[in-house]
Amino acid sequence: MVIQSALIQAMVAAIRKACKGVSRDFGEISELQVSRKGPGDFVTAADKRVEAALFEELTRLRPGYGFLGEEQGLREGTDKTHRWIVDPIDGTTNFMHGIPVFACTVALERDGEIVAGVTYNPITNDLYWAEKGKGAYHNDRRLRVSARKVMEDSLIATGLPFVGKTGHAQALKELHQIMQRTAGIRRLGACSLDLAMVAAGQVDGYWERGLKPWDMAAGTLLITEAGGKIGSLDGDQSPLITGEMLAANHDLYPQLLEKLQLAK
Repeated sequence: MVIQSALIQAMVAAIRKACKGVSRDFGEISELQVSRKGPGDFVTAADKRVEAALFEELTRLRPGYGFLGEEQGLREGTDKTHRWIVDPIDGTTNFMHGIPVFACTVALERDGEIVAGVTYNPITNDLYWAEKGKGAYHNDRRLRVSARKVMEDSLIATGLPFVGKTGHAQALKELHQIMQRTAGIRRLGACSLDLAMVAAGQVDGYWERGLKPWDMAAGTLLITEAGGKIGSLDGDQSPLITGEMLAANHDLYPQLLEKLQLAK
């Protein structure tokens, strides 16, 4: 039995409490109140409720911490060294179409470094969590990235731009480079779960452009604590700054990066 720290226990409790109504909403898709946040980018009443609940719970847990959420944006705290980074429902389009591949994700950033992260799918009850220096876990099972060393044997996940987003031509070039050299490509539609699956060794790598910090904050820690490597596609800055990410084990990472850079 894995013993979670008090911090992780509190984060898990907050995320479970905030997601209590999500299963009900998911079962009543036709009744959801939906507005358009942008072309192809849906926001639901459920998104807003979950984020508001997380803000309340996390603020109670650590008064003064900053808060960066997909719906509310940045709220400065009195404590300038810590902030929560939250995506209430990552994979909203899946959610809206009745596909149970989405997650609520919360990360804690300290002095610019992610030190704790939790990703939770309330439909499947899959809980992924990690704490700096203490490993990454799926429920009670320790996670390790895959040990595959050859691209031809590897399954790679990605995200693709939809209507209204830029980068379609770039994405097609990158797909061409990776598809012809790997065992397959998967596009799940939820970055947080893509990253969790890399940490679990279920997929061997992942890349995407146009990401936001809340998409990947918890996932970056899951992967590094599971023994993997993360970085940006076009430079040495953190993916949380650049909005672009490559993740894999240490053997596949340079191979994938080389092929992706051929797509420039």
